[in-house]
Amino acid sequence: MDQALIRADYHAKKGEIEEAQKLYQMILQAFPDNKQARQGLTALCGTKQTINLPGPLQEGINHWVNLYNQGQMEAAVAKAQALTKQYPEIFFVWSFLGAAHKSLGEPVEASSAFRKVTLLNPNYADGFSNLGVTLQEQGKFDEAIEAYKKALALKPDYAEAYYNMGVTLQEQGKLDKAIASYEQTLLIKPDFAEAYYNTGNALRDQGKLDEAIASYEKTLLINPDYAEACYNKGNALKDQGRLDEAITSYKKALALKPDYAEAHNNMGNTLKEQGQLDEAIASYEQALSIKPDYADAFYNIGNVLKDQGKLEDAIASYERALSLKPDQPEMYNNLGTALQDQGKLDEAIDAYNRALTINPDHAVTHRNLSFLIKYESNHPQIATVNKMMKRVDLTNDDRCNLHYAFAKMNEDIGKLDVAFENYVAGGRLRQKLLAYDFKQDELAFHQIKTAALKVKDTFFSKPVEALPHTPIFILGMPRSGTTLVEQIISRHSQVHGAGELRYFGGLATPLNLGNRIINPDSILQVRNAYLNELGKVSNGSPLVTDKMPNNFLHIGLILKAIPEAKIIHVKRDPAATCWSNFKHYFSSNRLGYSYDLEDTVGYFKLYQDLMRFWSQEQNGQIFHLDYEKLTVEQESETRKLIEHMQLGWEDACLSPQENKRSVRTASQQQVRKNVYTGSSNAWRKFEPYLQGVFDQLET
Repeated sequence: MDQALIRADYHAKKGEIEEAQKLYQMILQAFPDNKQARQGLTALCGTKQTINLPGPLQEGINHWVNLYNQGQMEAAVAKAQALTKQYPEIFFVWSFLGAAHKSLGEPVEASSAFRKVTLLNPNYADGFSNLGVTLQEQGKFDEAIEAYKKALALKPDYAEAYYNMGVTLQEQGKLDKAIASYEQTLLIKPDFAEAYYNTGNALRDQGKLDEAIASYEKTLLINPDYAEACYNKGNALKDQGRLDEAITSYKKALALKPDYAEAHNNMGNTLKEQGQLDEAIASYEQALSIKPDYADAFYNIGNVLKDQGKLEDAIASYERALSLKPDQPEMYNNLGTALQDQGKLDEAIDAYNRALTINPDHAVTHRNLSFLIKYESNHPQIATVNKMMKRVDLTNDDRCNLHYAFAKMNEDIGKLDVAFENYVAGGRLRQKLLAYDFKQDELAFHQIKTAALKVKDTFFSKPVEALPHTPIFILGMPRSGTTLVEQIISRHSQVHGAGELRYFGGLATPLNLGNRIINPDSILQVRNAYLNELGKVSNGSPLVTDKMPNNFLHIGLILKAIPEAKIIHVKRDPAATCWSNFKHYFSSNRLGYSYDLEDTVGYFKLYQDLMRFWSQEQNGQIFHLDYEKLTVEQESETRKLIEHMQLGWEDACLSPQENKRSVRTASQQQVRKNVYTGSSNAWRKFEPYLQGVFDQLET
């Protein structure tokens, strides 16, 4: 009805009396009390008497309006077709036919009817606008835009035509032009909520997140019940890392629209980023309760279960997602990484290959696959990756993944110069993507030392509760051998290997950076929160390993908050450690130093200095384990390790390669083999290209 009133008013203003009368008459037949239509018709006639259409036509219009309003669209189409045969030269009966076809989801038939409208009445702006909408629905975007332009030439203040043109331009990816069209809409009709909303979507696609959020907020000022605006505002906040605010926005969307599956799903993604994994799964399950075939929710559950080390469940969830959405390379890629973590390497390779069958250009899958294959020079994937790297349209992220894949391939076939060149290029891009600055790490180490002095002088006012599970922190530089040590220790019947847990770092960082006051209460909160999370992954064992290497940053707080904890510091040859860090692509975004050799060496020095600092603060509570010595004197060093933890000896600890637990680190393939020596010398083949960068390291 609103559209019909707009059209009638427009014709009245242009002096097209007959067209305006017909539209007002049609509206009053369906809505006899409509004041705007009656006033418009009265103004045209100069009296309260209405002008009647020819009897049969008026009866036909009334019949069509009733059918349309009752949703009987097939009958409405039939009636409109009959009217067009009776009155083929009256344009608005063709408009009825187009409207009915459009409501039935038949854009081809609708556009044919609306095109007839424009031929019969080339001065009828609504006819061109409606034609544009139906052309847009068919993907005929350029033709749609031409139709909107004709509508606007006839009616320059036609807000809806500007809006629909903006939608079409946005679908074409012409975001600047789309935004300009929405701005024209809003100049004419400032309370057009949808125009603000779509402007926000276009700005978000451009990465202009502050402007997008402002646009969503304007939408909500006009229409506070606009659930989609709350949802997309949440998405923009999440993109900015404002996770708590994003969750608040998702909750508002869900309060307005409880069956909003996408909002539940993205709230789950946000909770996952916060480390609230159980809560994330609950959100995904809410999405699935609304939309049982929601493949993305199954996929996201798989990602969380994978992070929790529940690999069998993760794989089942990925497979469920793929049964609903079998053409997704990302899903096959993540299925591959889960299978790889389980040591099912042949199945992982198959999953990666299936991803590449769907999308041969899926760069991250090329990188993941490259680390499971020992290449020979004639392997076809080498040529594929080489060809891809010559493309100019690659994103930096894809190019970075391909550099690492190509480096591994060339290292395997002995082209060390090409391999080194690609490790350097890949690292340079990775640091750029992470916006890494070494000074940030220098500052962080300084802040950790400052905070440690305050932690040392803080004491609990009363005894703490006994531990239900004792943590064993296995820490040191990444790639220093922590995975092997966890495999050894977790072969003991009293120990459960929980892998790399993010909990302690997340709790410690606010204290280290001065964002939380250091006092007995805050330290006690760290203790209780960490032990609560540890209990969830303990598998009922009295001792639980946490092998997050970067926990070396938090040793002072560990000693204070959990003095009962065991701490195993794994040391490895400095050059070997730095080289292994440098050549590896870490999934974590927190290891930006590792993508440049100078930065890696600088970070290693910071690590050594901090470990000396901790050694002065502790009283024999840190067990320093030499990785090279462990690989050479496996039994004697393993016995010392088990004795330090005050556990009885078990021969199983000498067979870490038989440990069936999942391994989710870059060392997963090595630790499934017998302990071997010599790995710390692997870097030396690249020594001619290193320009003595490791000479400054202390051994």
